[in-house]
Amino acid sequence: MRLATVVGNVVSTIKDDSFQGYKLMIVEFIDEKGASKGARQIAFDAADAGVGDVVLVNVDGGAANMLLDKDIIADYTICGVIDHISYEGNVTEYL
Repeated sequence: MRLATVVGNVVSTIKDDSFQGYKLMIVEFIDEKGASKGARQIAFDAADAGVGDVVLVNVDGGAANMLLDKDIIADYTICGVIDHISYEGNVTEYL
């Protein structure tokens, strides 16, 4: 699992039937201090995240199947929206 910031969403006029009703979001991975780390990716949203949210992204391809109890293929899955992080005695709020 990795931390990321949601920076946008994907609009698709045609997509696989199993993705109907679910959002695809553009995420930018960050480190524990909030600095950008790596290229932006498209993630399947199973946590109802929005642009600007800091999220927990599962990088295991089977996470979407487990979270939704459905056969969905997704390399990256947003599985939670982060409220705050405690790291080395420092607390960072993301409200």
